[in-house]
Amino acid sequence: MNKLNNTLLVLLVIIVLGMGYILTVDTTNIPTPTYKTENIESFVSEQDFKNYLQEASVSEEGYYGMGSIAVGGARAMNVPEPMIEETTGDQTEKGAEPERVFETNVQVLGIDEPDIIKTDGKEIYYSVGQGYWRNWGYDNYKYEGKTNVISAFPPEGLSLKTEINKNGDLLLYEGILIILSGKKIYGYDISNPESPKEEWNIDLNTTLVTARLYDGKIYLVTRNRINHYHPCPIIPLSVGGVPVEIGCYRIYHPPSYVPVDITYNAIVFDPASGKIEKTISFVGSSGSSVIYMSENAIYVTYQYYEDMVKLYYNFLKEKCTDLVDNQVIEKINKLNSYDISNRAKMMEMQIIIEQYYSSLSDDERMRIENEFSNRYKDYYKEHKRELEKTGIAKIGLNMEMLDVGNIPGRLLNQFSLDEYESYLRVATTVGKRSDSVNDVYVLDENMDIVGSVKDMGETEKIYSVRFLQDKGYVVTFREIDPFYVLDLSDPENPEIKGELKIPGYSSYLHPITKDKILGIGKEDSKVKISLFDVSSPENPVETSKYTLSEYWSDILNTHHAFLIDKKHKIFFLPGSKGGYVFSYENDKLKLEKTVSDIRAKRAVYIDDYLYIVGDDKIVVLDENSWERVKELEF
Repeated sequence: MNKLNNTLLVLLVIIVLGMGYILTVDTTNIPTPTYKTENIESFVSEQDFKNYLQEASVSEEGYYGMGSIAVGGARAMNVPEPMIEETTGDQTEKGAEPERVFETNVQVLGIDEPDIIKTDGKEIYYSVGQGYWRNWGYDNYKYEGKTNVISAFPPEGLSLKTEINKNGDLLLYEGILIILSGKKIYGYDISNPESPKEEWNIDLNTTLVTARLYDGKIYLVTRNRINHYHPCPIIPLSVGGVPVEIGCYRIYHPPSYVPVDITYNAIVFDPASGKIEKTISFVGSSGSSVIYMSENAIYVTYQYYEDMVKLYYNFLKEKCTDLVDNQVIEKINKLNSYDISNRAKMMEMQIIIEQYYSSLSDDERMRIENEFSNRYKDYYKEHKRELEKTGIAKIGLNMEMLDVGNIPGRLLNQFSLDEYESYLRVATTVGKRSDSVNDVYVLDENMDIVGSVKDMGETEKIYSVRFLQDKGYVVTFREIDPFYVLDLSDPENPEIKGELKIPGYSSYLHPITKDKILGIGKEDSKVKISLFDVSSPENPVETSKYTLSEYWSDILNTHHAFLIDKKHKIFFLPGSKGGYVFSYENDKLKLEKTVSDIRAKRAVYIDDYLYIVGDDKIVVLDENSWERVKELEF
C-alpha cells in the first residue's frame, strides 16, 4: 500500500509541476523528471543550474550576451494586416451596429498584440500614460495614468463615459479589457462600459516583455534576472495572492555553454478568469526582447559567440605558423579539452600568448603584433559567421520544448522572423559596422538551415524586413537605402531577384497588396513615405515618394501607430505636429487630409468614420468627404 501511495505521489508531482503550478508536497527521495532532446535539455536540479552558470560564465571581452525573444508558429498567416469585410453604402444610422471595425495593426492576422488603444465598434478604450503638466513659476502638477472609456459610435454620441484609474497596453476579448500595467495585469468586465468591474489581477515578480491574444488565450512573456545563489524554482507571478512556480526541470537551456543572466518565462492564461494554465522557461540574457507568434510554436532567440579559444587556435594554425612556435599553438589547442569554464580558458590563453610575447625582443614583438592584427582582421572577415550566432529554441503553444537551432548574426525585431509552409525565414546582420553584411536564412521544421541568401548591403545593417508568402523584402542602410526583393519560393535555393538603391531608408515596410509595398522611414532627417511596385521582382520601382515637414513619427517606433483602410485606399500616420491621412489610389501618394490641432497618437475607423486620437482630444472625420463631424476633449 505504501508503495502504491508513493507511486501516486510521484505522478501527482510530475503532473502538477509539469503544468507549472506551485504545490507543497514532501518530495524527499522522489526522482526529478528531466526533459531532453538531441539539441536542448532542462535542468535536473538547482545544483545543475548552478553548475551551468559556472561553466557558462565568460569574460566580457569578445562575447555578446543573448538578446531577444521571438515567438512564431508552424504556419505563417500571410495577410500583413487584419482584413475586414469591406462594405459600401450610406453612413450607418444612429443606433445601428457598425459593419467595419478597425483592429490593431499586427504582424500576423488573427493574433492580437497589445497597444494603447482598442475598440469593439461601440466604445474606444484609450490608455493615457502618467506624467506632469508643466506650470511655469509654480510646482508641476502630476497626472496619473488612466484608461478612458469613450462612447464612439455613432459619432453623434461621442463622449467620455468613464475612466479606469489604470493605464498600460491593452487587449480586448469578449467583454474583458486586459490592462498590462507595469508589474500588474488587470482584467476588467466591460459588459457595462459605464461601470467597468475588476474581475481579476495578476502580480508580476518579473519584468513584462509582451503578450499575445490568440484563440481565446493570452500568451505572456516575462523575464527575470537569475539568482545565482538560488536560480530555481522561479516564481514569475502570483494570481490572487497565490504564487505560480516554474520548477527547475521546466527551465531549459542549450546543450552548449553560453553566457546567461536572464530567464525568459512563457505563460498561458485565460483572459476571462486570469487563471494560469501552463508555463515554461528558457535561459537567455538581458537585452531588447521581441515577440513573433503564429499558430502553434514559440521561438526563443538568444545571441552568443562561439568558443573564442577554438577560433583563435584555428586562426593561429591556419594563418600564423610562420609567426608562432608550434608549441604555443599546441598549448592553446589543449585548452579546448580542459574541463574548465570559458572564462578560465580565455585567461589561460592570454597567459600563453603573453608568455610568448615576453620571450621576444622588442623589435620582433612589434612586428608580430602588427602581423597578428592584420591577419586576424582578414581571418575574421572570412569566419565571422562562425563566431557570432543567434540560437533559436522552438516551444509549442502547449509549453513543450520542441527543438533548437542556430544561425549566424543578430536580429533586428519581430519582423526579422516569419514562417511560411513549415519553413522559418530569419533575417540577420553579421559583423561590425566596418565589415558587416546581411543574410536571410531558411530553416526547416527541425530547425536546420536548408537555404540562405548572403552578403546583402556590405558595411550596412538591416533597417526593416517584411516577408509576404514566398517573397521577402529587406532594407539595409548606411548612406543609401538598398531595397532588396527576395524569391523564397524554393526554400533550399532562395535568391535575390531585384535591388533598388534610393536615398534615405525605410524602417517599416507594409504590404498594401501582393505587388505594392509601402515604406516609412527618413531621408535628410525628415519623415519619408515610399511606395514600391514589386510586380516585377527583378526590377522593383519606387512609384511615388512623399517627404513630410516632420522629423518623427511614432510609426518609426511601433507598427501599431500605422492604420490602413483599404476600402477608402488611405493610411494614417501620426507626427509631432498632428495627424496625416494619405491616399495611395492609382499608385500615387497624396496627402488627403491633415489635422493640426492635436497631438496625434493613433487612429481607428468604425464604418466610414476615422477617429484620430491624441493625448487629450479626439477628432472624427467623415471618410467620404473628409469633413470634421465631431470632436471630444478629455
